[in-house]
Amino acid sequence: MNTIVKETTRAILATLLFAIVLCGVYPVIIWGASQLLFPHQANGSLIEGRDRKIVGSEWLGQNFTGAKYFHPRPSAAGANGYDAANSSGSNLGPTSKKLIDSLRQRATDYRKENGLASDSLVPGDAVTASGSGLDPHISPKNAALQASRVAKERGLSLDDVKSEIAKATDRPSFGILGEAGVNVLKLNLALDAVAPKK
Repeated sequence: MNTIVKETTRAILATLLFAIVLCGVYPVIIWGASQLLFPHQANGSLIEGRDRKIVGSEWLGQNFTGAKYFHPRPSAAGANGYDAANSSGSNLGPTSKKLIDSLRQRATDYRKENGLASDSLVPGDAVTASGSGLDPHISPKNAALQASRVAKERGLSLDDVKSEIAKATDRPSFGILGEAGVNVLKLNLALDAVAPKK
């Protein structure tokens, strides 16, 4: 009986100790270190607009539909897409008629809105949703195909728009990990701050 009481007491004390260390001390140390070393990233990589109001996060995609904006990847997150509380893909397989029909329609719409020939190749990220439905990037090829439309709608030169695309392009980590991607929110905000040529 005495052994059971000792072992139970040890187990309770060990549980309390680990709870204090792992649920209290460790998270506070990690939080403090992240606030000290990486405050922007630790607080959500939030982006402010011209009036200093938060307009989004550089890691969460948003929907832009106006002709003067670069359009993001399609999204299957939530009923209307881009729902950060409901991150997901479509879960449709490659033989799904619904998926095939939606890809065809998206490709047709993409060609039409960007003034491309009806048989032009369309980048995959222009018609397919990402696994999370919240990918903030598009491929440089996708951005290049949208550049003429955006330049025309904004009254900017194509070179000015291409320059902003280059600034908003995130390169592969360490030069080899991942692919280059254009952050749509950063690019659209930068273009909103550029005055059109007279």
